[in-house]
Amino acid sequence: MTELHGLLLIGVVAAVTILIRSAPFLLFPADKPTPGWVLYLGQMLPSAVIGMLIVYCLRGATPLSFPYGIPEGAALLTVVLLHLWKRNTLLSIAGGTVFYMLLVQLVF
Repeated sequence: MTELHGLLLIGVVAAVTILIRSAPFLLFPADKPTPGWVLYLGQMLPSAVIGMLIVYCLRGATPLSFPYGIPEGAALLTVVLLHLWKRNTLLSIAGGTVFYMLLVQLVF
């Protein structure tokens, strides 16, 4: 990669980043009301994304063969219990991930 190629690459990446970051402000100015479909997506997408992540995380579980999905189920239960207890998303995800990795690496 030449020096010019590297500079052009950095310039394009910077321009696209600025465009992406400024697009919401250009499309939805502060003096106009937010469209209803944007508000709807803002309410529905977080739950949909969480549902998709759960499906993605549990896709490899094998309930009919060893370890019978026990690590995945235990980690899922850990995430739910931590979230109900502390209401902290980062703690819930990190705790479930650490617990799952400990189970997979040390127990199963």
